[in-house]
Amino acid sequence: MTSRIGARDLLDVVVDPGSWRSWDSEPLPPPVLSAAYAADLAAARAKTGLDESVLSGEATIGGRRVAIVACEFAFLAGSIGVAAAERLVVAVERATAERLPLVASPTSGGTRMQEGTIAFLQMVTISAAVARHKQAGLPYLVYLRDPTTGGVFASWGSLGHVTAAQPGALVGFLGPRVFSAIYGQDFPAGVQVAENLYRHGLLDAVVPPEQLAEVAARALDVLLAPGETYRPARHPACQPARPAASATAAEQTEEVPDIPAWDSITRTRRPDRPGVRELLRRGANDVTPLHGTGEGENEPGLILALARFGSAPCILLGQDRRFASRRHPLGPAGLRAARRGLRLAGELNLPMVTVVDTAGAALSREAEEGGLAGEIARCLAEFVLVGAPTVCLLLGQGAGGGALALLPADRVLCAQHAWLSPLPPEGASAILYRTVDRAAEIAAAQGVRSRDLRNAGIVDRIIPERPDAADEPLEFLQRLSGVLESEINALLAADATQRRADRLRRYRRLGRPS
Repeated sequence: MTSRIGARDLLDVVVDPGSWRSWDSEPLPPPVLSAAYAADLAAARAKTGLDESVLSGEATIGGRRVAIVACEFAFLAGSIGVAAAERLVVAVERATAERLPLVASPTSGGTRMQEGTIAFLQMVTISAAVARHKQAGLPYLVYLRDPTTGGVFASWGSLGHVTAAQPGALVGFLGPRVFSAIYGQDFPAGVQVAENLYRHGLLDAVVPPEQLAEVAARALDVLLAPGETYRPARHPACQPARPAASATAAEQTEEVPDIPAWDSITRTRRPDRPGVRELLRRGANDVTPLHGTGEGENEPGLILALARFGSAPCILLGQDRRFASRRHPLGPAGLRAARRGLRLAGELNLPMVTVVDTAGAALSREAEEGGLAGEIARCLAEFVLVGAPTVCLLLGQGAGGGALALLPADRVLCAQHAWLSPLPPEGASAILYRTVDRAAEIAAAQGVRSRDLRNAGIVDRIIPERPDAADEPLEFLQRLSGVLESEINALLAADATQRRADRLRRYRRLGRPS
């Protein structure tokens, strides 16, 4: 059974010692106060030593100033009435005004029943305040404790940029006791549990309270980076094996060998070719994995993470060809996860890096009924229009709409042997010649290889492989890391309006006479 942790005990293990400063003032009087409710409030205050179910204030986590709001379940089951909601909203508004990231830790049975409908409507007020905080480009991190249900989960508990939960925590919309009373049966076991929500892509992590400070500090190191001077990574285990130096001018203009397209294609299909996981492990630091769409779906073939390449922060979205097998190819859920990453980038003005490495999107009944074509279309439109800086890295295979969906960017980089085509060459051969035997000929004719893509204006820069990424994985990944760092930092330094206009112009003119 999960042990519940109180709000003050949580602060003791999360914030830097001695840094907590309360923002709380005397709570508002309840809109309705019967004798029984007055007695309940008096008992809760005597039991907890608190004056309401919410604490608010500021502290430092890893030396960084943050605003914090946290529920206390021992105070009337952490329920939210008008006074608790006002405390929450005032704290959120102050965090927004002072440009502070906000860390929220709900644990609650939901709306305070003693105050009725007026308490119920506080969900709207709280959600609006959180939305304004996020619109201001400020991070909002959520840690769900045991239990979190009802209107709290359906408002400020579900709006985080990054959301984690306590192991084993009961998390759900309708509490099991209410469900049993209404429907006369128990809620299905194992559904309203943090680990199950993680499996369904509704949570980014399940971590004990003792690890929350490290997780929050690492995430904030990336989320706040565009507005800060560079902070060296505080997590040595996540750093590259050796520093990834920015690419030299000679490397930027280095000519790559004239290798047949089919040779490059076969090289990208090598099982030992490094992919996006190796890039994060060997080339990045301050990596915080995110998980799923946040809407009940998870795509194992797509990786979403906060990361830094050297000094350059980003949200990384990468296709993992080893997990996106023929049995589980990239489907619509993967593209919905991509759009989640894009929303984060847009809200926080955080650079977005997409990594393309796919043999093609799913061809199945589930993909069709799940809206794969529509998701590709929405990705194309949103990647072209997003205000945040964007970099696309063609890392390996680039077949079909699943690859194209992640391509539009301010800067498009390409590993020497990576390629991009409307279909796998075997598929194009089958369409044109009713046989797959002319795939190599088709690949050469379609201009799929890195040299051809650069000549066509699709790719800006080729990263050499010497002679093959699979033969020099560490050196290649560090080379990639240095290039990504220099490209991201250059985009961050550029005028945002001009950068977006250049991107729109690029895709308006592509393939047309200049």
